[in-house]
Amino acid sequence: MRRPLTGKVVIATHNAGKLSEMRELLGPFGIEAVSAGELGLPEPDETGTMFAENAAIKAHAATRATGLPAFADDSGLCVDALDGAPGIFSARWAGPTKDFAGAMARIFAELDARGATDRRAHFVSALVLAWPDGHTELFEGRVFGDIVEPRGDAGFGYDPLFRPDGHVRTFGEMSAEEKHGVDWRAGRGLSHRARAFVNLARECLTPAARI
Repeated sequence: MRRPLTGKVVIATHNAGKLSEMRELLGPFGIEAVSAGELGLPEPDETGTMFAENAAIKAHAATRATGLPAFADDSGLCVDALDGAPGIFSARWAGPTKDFAGAMARIFAELDARGATDRRAHFVSALVLAWPDGHTELFEGRVFGDIVEPRGDAGFGYDPLFRPDGHVRTFGEMSAEEKHGVDWRAGRGLSHRARAFVNLARECLTPAARI
């Protein structure tokens, strides 16, 4: 049975971009959010082989440390012609300095090395919501599109090189509101993280808290 989320929650991230997006998505529901980074929690080793496994590792580490419900996102860019890479290693391609310009350059270099002309890709987001008693919820979202020359300085990570299907601008050229593309009444979103969050909201946010 799905469990409603109320009160305070820990967002198990040290990534300022993810934290900003999560707070924007939670805002309409009256949920107070504090991040693992703000609490000074250590980052657990992400030893999973799937997005959902790594999200669960982060969420459970945060809920154990705080005694509060916690949710974590593990997400990444999967490029078809690179056999799904960088995938769960998306953040690691940017290195310890979070050099996503270098990570994007690496994608193009590897595509060129393979002589690949296919530019199809998709973003994946796995959201895991965990409680101190071990109860866990998992929600996923995907958005498909094409790899293009990086454009725009909004968003974060690989946003500048990803143009979602049906759009002429990259995520890096969209405002946060446009990138989320959330329509609560229709129950849909545009970005991978928004799509996963809409699924979470439908199941775990109480009707009185909804828009």
